[in-house]
Amino acid sequence: MAKIMEPRFKLSRRLGVNIYGHPKAMKRAKPGMSRRDRKLSDYGLQLLEKQKLKAYYGVLEKQMRKYVDKAKKSSQIAGETLVEKLECRLDNMTYRMGFASSIRQARQMVNHGHIYVNEKKVDRPSYEIKVGDKVSLREKSRKVDMFNENFTEGSKFSLSYISKDIDNYKAELVKMPKREEIPVEVNENLIIEYYSRK
Repeated sequence: MAKIMEPRFKLSRRLGVNIYGHPKAMKRAKPGMSRRDRKLSDYGLQLLEKQKLKAYYGVLEKQMRKYVDKAKKSSQIAGETLVEKLECRLDNMTYRMGFASSIRQARQMVNHGHIYVNEKKVDRPSYEIKVGDKVSLREKSRKVDMFNENFTEGSKFSLSYISKDIDNYKAELVKMPKREEIPVEVNENLIIEYYSRK
């Protein structure tokens, strides 16, 4: 399976934002190190925002193009729809709900069959979670200390569109996330502009 292989902290410093939410990610960042610190053309700014969004959700270019195409066909604002659709990917929801400590770990958990959706195993990271879907940790996986601690103690997020049932290792998408609720620092309109000029 294709995935982003670049070192996480180095990528965060280069893009100028803490993509992975790790406390040490920006520790060695220096003024002028990130692309944000340099004077960029309009195209450069659009490219930077696109790279940031791809890094946040761990998607590659081919996948990103598909999401952008769908967002542009939507009746809603394309940029907001793009971020909302990416937010509802199963790997991302696994991370946001607290089953995993990072998006990379979440993707691995999905691929290895640790995550169930509505009581059925789903091993496709790009699977779209819909309102009312219940995501749970496989019974056997609940005995793994790391997964157990992730869900019961270590969640980084408290989001209005997610409801958690700690005792039963379940979480639910209770409503569609709105753009302003999603903890992602990007200018999604520049991303749509980037793809519109191709």
